[in-house]
Formats: sequence, structure tokens, C-alpha cells
Amino acid sequence: MSNETTYSGTLGDAQRFQTSLEGSVSQIPHLEAGRVVLGEKLGVAQDLAKQHAAVTATKQDLSLQLKVAISDVRLLATVLRKGVKQHFGSRSEKIAEFGLQPFRGRKSKTDPAPAPETPPASPAT
Repeated sequence: MSNETTYSGTLGDAQRFQTSLEGSVSQIPHLEAGRVVLGEKLGVAQDLAKQHAAVTATKQDLSLQLKVAISDVRLLATVLRKGVKQHFGSRSEKIAEFGLQPFRGRKSKTDPAPAPETPPASPAT
């Protein structure tokens, strides 16, 4: 009995078992119907495993293409944002329509009122 846990290991183990069953058909005729069903199910499972591998490869390729496309979009959007700021000016409220923050200056720092000094407490005697 096999302890295979991966799909490919399980399919390989089942394929070897199927081959062994085919070689012993005359000795175990009462298992013929099960052997035929196993062969059909094994074929379906192997086809699905091939499709799964192909989809995984396609997914990896698409992920790479998406990464490149996103990088291009970010770069172009940055250039166009700079163009909008240059055209309207970085202080113009018009650029807020494009989702950009207009420069509104810095808030002036106000000096807080100095805290009154309290004399140090004398040690109690």
C-alpha cells in the first residue's frame, strides 16, 4: 500500500497498479469490472492533471504580464499627474478634480504660551 499524497505521486502509483492488474487479468477475473472503471477514472484524472499544469503555467505567464502592465500604468499615471500639475499649477484648486492635492502652503507654527515656572518644591523637614 502506498502513502503518496501528491497528485502526480498518486497518479503514478495508480498507473503502476493498473498495469499490474492488466498483467493478472486471468488470475483475478472477478475484479475485471473494477479494473476497467479504474482505467477510465485514471485516464480522466491524468487529463485533468495535464490541464491543471497547463493552467498553472498560463497563470504564471499572465501574472508576469500583469506585473509589467501595472508597472507601465503607474509610470504613465505619474507622468500625466506631473503634466496636470505643470499645466494648471501646483497651487490651483483645479487639480483636485484629478485627485491631486493642491499646494496650500504650510501652516504657520504658533509659539505656545510659555508655562509659568513653578518653584521647585523644598524637601519636607
